[in-house]
Amino acid sequence: MPHRKKFQSKGLAVPSGRLARLARFGGMAGGIAGGMLVDGAKQFAQGKRPTVSDLLLTPANAMKVTHQLAQLRGAAMKVGQLMSMDAGDMLPPELAEILGALRADAHHMPQNQLQAALNLRWGKNWQDRFSEFSFTPIAAASIGQVHRAQTKDGRDLAIKIQYPGVAASIDSDVNNVASLMRMSGVLPKTLDIMPMLAEAKRQLHEEADYKREGQYLARFAELLADSPDFIVPALHEDFSTPTILAMTYVEGVPVESLVDAPQEERDRIVGLLIGLLFRELFEFQLMQTDPNFANYRYDPQTRRLILLDFGATRAFPAEMPQTYRKLMQAGLAGDREGVRAALMEIGFFDDTTLRKHQETMLDMFEMTLEPLRLKGAFDFGNNDVAIRLRDAGMEIGTSRDFWHIPPMDTLFMQRKFGGVYMLASRLKARVNVRALMEPHL
Repeated sequence: MPHRKKFQSKGLAVPSGRLARLARFGGMAGGIAGGMLVDGAKQFAQGKRPTVSDLLLTPANAMKVTHQLAQLRGAAMKVGQLMSMDAGDMLPPELAEILGALRADAHHMPQNQLQAALNLRWGKNWQDRFSEFSFTPIAAASIGQVHRAQTKDGRDLAIKIQYPGVAASIDSDVNNVASLMRMSGVLPKTLDIMPMLAEAKRQLHEEADYKREGQYLARFAELLADSPDFIVPALHEDFSTPTILAMTYVEGVPVESLVDAPQEERDRIVGLLIGLLFRELFEFQLMQTDPNFANYRYDPQTRRLILLDFGATRAFPAEMPQTYRKLMQAGLAGDREGVRAALMEIGFFDDTTLRKHQETMLDMFEMTLEPLRLKGAFDFGNNDVAIRLRDAGMEIGTSRDFWHIPPMDTLFMQRKFGGVYMLASRLKARVNVRALMEPHL
């Protein structure tokens, strides 16, 4: 693959009008179509007969998509992030790598657009409330960017400011990205993705509601008040609005930087995350479902884990923990029919699903149980479970007689499980997962 420049965040204005954003999608589609014509002509000249999907899914086209989504930000970029994480194994490695840039990087607003946004939301004299406000963001993501500031009454804050027009553009952005996915041929035409699109829009509207996120920030601070290993920044309501979230600034380093930490510390941190995951499902019935690594930071001084970004928090139905408890109990007991019944109850498949596909799903669940079956530390850095799961998923995913979308609660939870597994593998952690699970069974 040819060398490509590293993504660099720039101060680029966020297109906030519906027509401006639609024009960007039109330009992206036009650029991709032009590239397809050129690539197609080259391949025909070489005696090849490429498919539309082959021509669309190229590194050059993925780079066009990545740059445009990074400039659009908002729901368009968020969907691109989810594609890179959730569909990464369905895409060629080059494309997964390029789209993966969206998970960590975004352009930020130029100062004049930022100033105008703050004038609108806080009033023109807002700077009178601060002794210091840095106009250079400390982070820029898909829906907003974060700035550090000191108030005149001595508070050190991290302030998340939503990009203009993000909430209003969610529905059209999701529809436009879905159209690009349909063009790619990755999705079969017979698959009804409307329920998933509706849920994506609902979830993104919730993530764009910073008042709601602030409430969950405060709720998780309460739930983890008895857990000294975690830090949840305090909410500052007097500076928060539906599009601005103010919280205490907490110093920390990216959790991925622990790759060079002692094995014992890596094991401890991943153990904390897995233990929290089980508490969220079985005890809190409330889960922060965004697995982005940037949502976790580490304080080297106190050795505590910092939890950030509660926009994707999801409350589960009262019966869900018990259903998953039955699933785990059946799996650990080797009761394959009990597992089948529990998976059907959850909604992974139904009575109409071909037996061979049911068996594949059961086999995949058996793989996920390997860390739980081991009566000792599971070595996340030295196993092939993820590869075997990917291969099985690819096999069932290419079967046109099985395209089934499980309930959305399950999809979001599985996404979080997968993200924690990816982080555990990145840190090469060794964790006794069974010991963390047993108290909840």
